Amino acid sequence: MSVEGKFLSKEISELFWKENLTLATAESCTAGNVAAAITAVAGTSHFFKGGIIAYSNEVKENLLGVSHETLETYGAVSEETVIEMVKGAMKSMNSDCAIATSGIAGPTGGTPDKPVGTIWIAAGCKDKVITLKIEGDEGRNKNIANATQNALRLLRNLFQNEENEQ
Repeated sequence: MSVEGKFLSKEISELFWKENLTLATAESCTAGNVAAAITAVAGTSHFFKGGIIAYSNEVKENLLGVSHETLETYGAVSEETVIEMVKGAMKSMNSDCAIATSGIAGPTGGTPDKPVGTIWIAAGCKDKVITLKIEGDEGRNKNIANATQNALRLLRNLFQNEENEQ
């Protein structure tokens, strides 16, 4: 994990302790890397409920409640899908907040509309969800690392946005 990743994980841990909130993850292309980054900080068992690695659409539908229509209409790599993944993770794991990732890490699987390196991320807390789309193929390992770090950053930004709105 990068230095920034370690800093973000520590900052997230402190935020969740301070706010007394719980967190879950729903990961496709990052395959548990976001959960691993979060739990690399001691004491996360106080707030981290767990994660679902939803590589297949079947798991997205059955465990996270992503609608079949969403997957058919927009695809697994879409803003609509990660929003439903976040909401499904919060519901299925009874958590206050969640992070979700879905994308094409590569080296294959891309299309002209969604090339390798296209990744959607969502972070949500209670009724608020924010999303981020990242693009650009830097190779499978780098794509996963970038998605993981951006997911942590997005979750932190969700809290910063709430603080600025108050």
